[in-house]
Amino acid sequence: MSSRVPASLRTFTSKSRARTAPYLKLNLDLIKNIIFIYVLLKYFRRGVRQLRGRGILGNVADGYAAFRRVSYGWILSLPWYKARIKLELEQTMKKLEDKLVPKGPGVTRYLALPKSGWTDDQVKAELQKLSEMQHAEWEKGRVSGAVYHGGDELLDLQAQAFRLFSVSNPLHPDAFPGVRKMEAEIVAMVLNMFNAPAAGAGATTSGGTESILMACLSARNKAYAERGVTEPEMVVPVTAHAAFDKAGSYFKIKVHHIAVDPITLKVDLKKLDRMINYNTVLIVGSAPNFPHGIIDDIAGLSKIALRRHVPLHVDACLGSFLIPFLEKAGFPTEPFDFRLKGVTSISCDTHKYGFAPKGNSVILYRTKKLRSYQYFVTSTWPGGVYASPSMAGSRAGSLIAGTWASLMRQGESGYLSSCVNIVGVAKRIESGIRDILHPDLYILGEPKVSVVAFSSTTINIYEIADHMSGLGWHLNALQDPPAIHIACTRLTAEASEAFLKDLGASVTAVKLKGEEEKKSNGGKSGASKAAKGDTAALYGVAGSLPNKSVINDIAIGFIDTLYKA
Repeated sequence: MSSRVPASLRTFTSKSRARTAPYLKLNLDLIKNIIFIYVLLKYFRRGVRQLRGRGILGNVADGYAAFRRVSYGWILSLPWYKARIKLELEQTMKKLEDKLVPKGPGVTRYLALPKSGWTDDQVKAELQKLSEMQHAEWEKGRVSGAVYHGGDELLDLQAQAFRLFSVSNPLHPDAFPGVRKMEAEIVAMVLNMFNAPAAGAGATTSGGTESILMACLSARNKAYAERGVTEPEMVVPVTAHAAFDKAGSYFKIKVHHIAVDPITLKVDLKKLDRMINYNTVLIVGSAPNFPHGIIDDIAGLSKIALRRHVPLHVDACLGSFLIPFLEKAGFPTEPFDFRLKGVTSISCDTHKYGFAPKGNSVILYRTKKLRSYQYFVTSTWPGGVYASPSMAGSRAGSLIAGTWASLMRQGESGYLSSCVNIVGVAKRIESGIRDILHPDLYILGEPKVSVVAFSSTTINIYEIADHMSGLGWHLNALQDPPAIHIACTRLTAEASEAFLKDLGASVTAVKLKGEEEKKSNGGKSGASKAAKGDTAALYGVAGSLPNKSVINDIAIGFIDTLYKA
């Protein structure tokens, strides 16, 4: 069948296509070149920022560390090593399970709902039995932190508040107006305590981690809304709480960890300043930090924040209701709150030294607009308009009631008294270590609040931790550098003398053990062949491995074990 298009038109069409083809090819080549140049510039800018922030030597050190980490990971993946690691992990997990999961005669496991509901007496009897399971002696002040006890009378008051508001939910303020009022007042009281301006705002959360997550989310959303930042970064001290890394993981924020001064253990301001760039959405300081109890130079950070136009978050979760009262209690302190113009947000745990029930914290902002960046709102859900101020939807109004009751019961005078008590105990422990146990032990930095961290240049500090554990103490092991800390609470006051006595005995025992091992080695120092305790074994391995994947696997296994019924 012949074409209906005239020959002349067919010729014209073919010529037109021939003329168009080079232009089409040119356009495609141009688009490819533009994309290539864009990608090249993008990574070039990243490289420049990294070089400017870390410097040549810093980048070389980072590259070498990355090379060691990848190389060691490859070695660990070899069949022989992989099989051996798997066997040792299984043994470690079995040991953990035996320690954490009760088994044997007299242990009943409830893996399905009872066919018929229990009586009240049956439930109460089982609850009593569960409360009496063997546990760390926190009641005697032999546990670092963990239990921030406000006294039995306060516990009774909190229980009454729980009962009155047990079914309440702040998601429904019309149904529970009392809870809304209490939550707003909790935020107002904590804002006042941290000298917030009149425009200040805040929200309650489930704990310090969520407060930190909200601060990071707000900063990220602010940078996106106001500056169009799509590759957010934050700059934090290496001693900042791990919740900032969690926020980085959850919200896709790149986290730059800045070294601390080896003497003061405060974040190095010059190094932090160099890492700030267009993509920086937040810088961070601690008041104090968890590992060493050191307050970063918040005044210096505030100046940087103002000069570089970036938000500054102060993590005062641990300092909470102690650090605002240091000056009135007669202890040395440093600027840390909203009186510093560069501070834009502060996290404070009411459930620590506010003695509120576990599961309550407050995130504070300099302005209401900053707070609004943490909100979630959707107006298109078929279930109606939905808005929530933080991660959770439904929340326990009973926790808010318990927190409000705690703050009102303690008042300024109560918190001032507890500051004198708790910080005073920390000072006595610090002095005891400096005066009695030096040079075998030394204090890290100049702690000003409730945490006292110590280490040693003469003995294995992790063996000290294990020996103290054998004496019934549960302390926090630290790394980089190896150390131990005790976070003092009201309960520590009654145990401080016993702590120093047992710590001295542990130093003597570990030194004696080292001398005996040296004799058995013919007078030479060397690796001990004796079985090590859990802390010395774990952190000894962790410190020697350039690739931490094995330690990560142990941590994952530990969490899995917590859910074994």
